[in-house]
Amino acid sequence: ASPAAAPQEARAAGQRFLERYVQSGRVVRLDQGGDTVSEGQAYALLVSVALHDQQHFAAVWQWTQSHLERPDGLLASHLVGGRIVDRNSAADADLDAARALAIAASRFQDPAYARAARTMARSILARETLATPRGRVLLAGSWAAPTRAVDPSYFSPAADATLASIDPAQAHQWAALEAGDRAALASVVHGNRLPPDWARLTGSGTLDPVGPPSRPAQTPRYSFDAARVPVRYASACSTADRSLAAGLWPTLAQAGSPPPYSLTLTGGALATDSHPVAAVSVAAAASAYGRSAEALRLLGQADNLDHRFPTYYGAAWDALGRIMLSTDWLPGGCAPAGL
Repeated sequence: ASPAAAPQEARAAGQRFLERYVQSGRVVRLDQGGDTVSEGQAYALLVSVALHDQQHFAAVWQWTQSHLERPDGLLASHLVGGRIVDRNSAADADLDAARALAIAASRFQDPAYARAARTMARSILARETLATPRGRVLLAGSWAAPTRAVDPSYFSPAADATLASIDPAQAHQWAALEAGDRAALASVVHGNRLPPDWARLTGSGTLDPVGPPSRPAQTPRYSFDAARVPVRYASACSTADRSLAAGLWPTLAQAGSPPPYSLTLTGGALATDSHPVAAVSVAAAASAYGRSAEALRLLGQADNLDHRFPTYYGAAWDALGRIMLSTDWLPGGCAPAGL
């Protein structure tokens, strides 16, 4: 469908993000010192291709290629003051950017985008995944193999499907990655538990919750990272993937309104403030569970929070949540019924 026929709220949220945070192709984290991360570039690519905004897409990709692209086609993750301060990749940024490029290749009829998507996709498989008995599993980045660090919110069934479609020779590997990620996630959300921000991949392909790499002693929690899991899985096309998002609803439904931005893995509040990504997260679980009215109310809360307390990350997920959960603008995903 064209954006003209799609929900006005999603288009408005997407335009707000692009207009507020994209400056000459660079996504500027205005509330975090004006730095740039590869994740933000990828978000802008997804939002602009979803909105059929060819001008923004071209500018963002050109800046990203010029400033962050590594020799292997992956993206350096962090730039401050015009200088790369972390050359390591972040697998979610690479997956989201490759997916956006694959969609743009078809939508904007540009074979250069398809070539870039295939190069990035093959490097993701080679450098950012590990084979397990349950399938391949996405690591946190090219740096993560020694510690087997995983951020479950990086898993993206829709990206896996999109990248399989543009590189048929690798389709079996993308299918193995979707299956392995699903099994890994299922291993850590059983018994109504929430997924952690960070985990360690075991030899058998399961996940053990851990603190973040920067604070390994921190008690594992469901916060700014893990909040993306329900969105990515509620907007997946496979019933098995979507059921994982639905399974989070009974715990998240008790989080309060608006939901706190940080919870224990059993759903207890670790904060009093909310955040757009928290509201979008609970909305996604609600939509997967079939609670459309509740999901729409929560998406409205995300909009309100972004207006009242504007942040780069809040604006990004206000937009992406609306787009992924209520439109068909991003091929490879399937918006839940009723939104």
